[in-house]
Amino acid sequence: MKLRIKGDSLRLRISPGEMSQLLQSGRIEETIHFGPQRDARLTYALLTASGDPALGTAMTVRYQPQEVVVVLAASQARAWAAGTEVGLYATINTGVGQLELAVEKDFACLDKSAPENHDTFPHPNQGTVC
Repeated sequence: MKLRIKGDSLRLRISPGEMSQLLQSGRIEETIHFGPQRDARLTYALLTASGDPALGTAMTVRYQPQEVVVVLAASQARAWAAGTEVGLYATINTGVGQLELAVEKDFACLDKSAPENHDTFPHPNQGTVC
């Protein structure tokens, strides 16, 4: 899973293998370590939740020290995985501004080789001439 943070926006990109794992287990995560200290790390995760009426079909984010979790409704994740939509998007009111959330399929790069594009979704423009 890839994480991009820019200003008040957060984007996750997930591979087909990670999509399968998310649908099967309900959670995927990665951790980046900044040093040997126990608190010198950041875990970012994507979680599906079912049966939470407060969530509905909305996407939300949970934060605690050293962890950021983007939460999707399980039904929303299943529909997205089966469909052709590139991603899911939401704007969250943080109380001090807006946080833009994006969870997207990780597409193959058109200028990379097959090994470099391992475990990516087929690019929608693959095979087109520029």
